[in-house]
Amino acid sequence: MPAISLPPVPYDATADRPDWAELPAGLRDALAARLGGHPVTVRPAGAGFTRGFAAVLTGPTGEPVFVKAAALAEQRHLVDWYAHEAAVLARLPAGLPVPRPRWALTEAGWYALALTAVDGHTPRLPWEPAELDAALTAYAEVAAALAAPPADLVALGLPRLADLARDDILWWGEVAAGREPAPALPPWAPLPELAALESRLPGYADAAPGLAHCDLRVDNVLLDAAGRAWICDWNWLCHGPAWFDLVTLLITGYASGLDANAAFAGHPAAAGAPADALDVTLAALSGYLLTGAAAGPSTASPHIRAHQRWSGEQALSWLAARQGWT
Repeated sequence: MPAISLPPVPYDATADRPDWAELPAGLRDALAARLGGHPVTVRPAGAGFTRGFAAVLTGPTGEPVFVKAAALAEQRHLVDWYAHEAAVLARLPAGLPVPRPRWALTEAGWYALALTAVDGHTPRLPWEPAELDAALTAYAEVAAALAAPPADLVALGLPRLADLARDDILWWGEVAAGREPAPALPPWAPLPELAALESRLPGYADAAPGLAHCDLRVDNVLLDAAGRAWICDWNWLCHGPAWFDLVTLLITGYASGLDANAAFAGHPAAAGAPADALDVTLAALSGYLLTGAAAGPSTASPHIRAHQRWSGEQALSWLAARQGWT
């Protein structure tokens, strides 16, 4: 088993967000009208890497809702993400462990989306085996439901993982060709092999049916009081293989000293995956994350570069252990 490696970032406190008092008065009044009065409690969401408002608001009736909000002009990309997520969540098959949209409004130059509130917490690292099992079980439900997705979900014109890979995920080939600066790498890291492995991802993704979450990380999972895991943040849903999501989730499982190889091989989402799908995905993710970490300061979150660097190092370490590079 690998040694435990803890992240340098607190995944339940990575976000830098406006608080309730910083929202425009007109927006607060509009939200209060939906809640039946101004919120009695405001519980900010600490997880995530965006600067949008996000909190569980509980009005006088005692019913909580999770609200995301962003400025129409200054944060247009977040507005678009939230509106797209609402459309996705409304069309996901019934019964899945995912939040559902309640309502949305535009007021005072801001867009706000309300979702069902999940009374849960971000899993703690290192993963407790039972909590990781709950997350894997929840994702098995999601993957099975999205293997043949409903037509109205596909009609949203979702992106393809293969295109995302070609446009934004594959970086080792760029580094090897001298078109991109090399991130700091251990001396044993074989750049040609990394580039060759990652280059297979678009073809594998194009050949796979179904849809993938495409952003399945520990901080996009919530565990409720009953121990059930909920899958959150659905704005990157794309055409692609479920085993890709499995790898992105299990990077933290590997870093937690757990048998991530067995967890991948035994999961229903990995059934029928190419024999080297895990290695191909680890190669692609390590390049994407490590080159991202080397890109300089970000305006999104003060923690995002540290998250990318640590995650990329874990992906590369897992791949190296599988390939016998160290």
